[in-house]
Amino acid sequence: MIETRHGQKTFTETALPEEWRDWRWQYKNRIRSFKDLSPLLDMSPEDVRDGQRAASVYPLSITPYYLSLIDRADAQDPIRRQCIPDAREIDFSLGGENDPLAEHEQMPVPGLVHRYADRCLILATQICTVYCRHCNRKRLWKQKSPGIGNASYFQPMIDYIARSPQIREVILSGGDPLTLPEETLDRILGSLRAIDHVKVLRIGSRVPVVLPMRITPELCSMLKRHRPLWLNTQFNHPREITPEAAAACDRLLTAGIPVSNQSVLLKGVNDNVDTMRDLLCGLQEIAVRPYYLFQCDPVKGTDHFRTDIWRGMEIMEKLWSDLSGLCLPRYVLDVPGTRGKIPLQPFSLQPASSCPKQ
Repeated sequence: MIETRHGQKTFTETALPEEWRDWRWQYKNRIRSFKDLSPLLDMSPEDVRDGQRAASVYPLSITPYYLSLIDRADAQDPIRRQCIPDAREIDFSLGGENDPLAEHEQMPVPGLVHRYADRCLILATQICTVYCRHCNRKRLWKQKSPGIGNASYFQPMIDYIARSPQIREVILSGGDPLTLPEETLDRILGSLRAIDHVKVLRIGSRVPVVLPMRITPELCSMLKRHRPLWLNTQFNHPREITPEAAAACDRLLTAGIPVSNQSVLLKGVNDNVDTMRDLLCGLQEIAVRPYYLFQCDPVKGTDHFRTDIWRGMEIMEKLWSDLSGLCLPRYVLDVPGTRGKIPLQPFSLQPASSCPKQ
């Protein structure tokens, strides 16, 4: 048995300490249904009914570790909001798009997104350890892609990159690439590293936040062989910066793999100055660089997470006035096509009425 604390609250996970620390146990025991979830949280019958409806459209997956960070008595807990299905996800009356960045239109071969001349992105898998409810690729969660993750799936992408000399950087994303078997990930990275014009590799993964025990010494040793390799993760709330998450980031850093953070501005999670300040300072303290703060994409079923752009600029302006530059991310709006990430800079003299709305 192991106890996990949030504030003054304690709840017990039915796992031996060595099981709890084993990422394979965590992955195998992900919570995938409300039948398993409802006994672990304080949920009304209405909460369960509405959550089940949302999960029938956008599936549920939460690691026991990440679930343990929730204040189970707080229905508005910021960790809970990020991972528990909500009926508002299937209220499509407010619009949104399945693919707001038009990634599918920019796939020269299946699974490879080429938006910018000098870099491309590989959708290495559709699997995540935790399905984040604000995800901009929710459209992929229930798609069936036979063969995804095997050599025949990746080879056309490797071939395309090899014959595209303008590509100097390749990003592995998904899903979460760190759910792949290490030998598969090693093979992909090795194939990319063998291409002369590919100079930099990058992995996008939320594993350090939601399954930090996956960052093992063995994984870090393998990743180290493919440097220069960068890892971008996503901490969205200061309570996610736990000793376990800090240790996972430290293992990556010790292996010579820089770790950067790409937060999303989320209503009810981090859309206030104090929370964002604590998050950014906490990241600096564990040597994780705050890289981007994204305006939440207009993905279908995520409208309840989106804040007004002016609100984000107001938060950033206040942070600029009293935080070190090392703590400050770039606040950006991602748009389709090659325009990419548009900086949203705070301007002290700009009236709120002139700021664009979203």
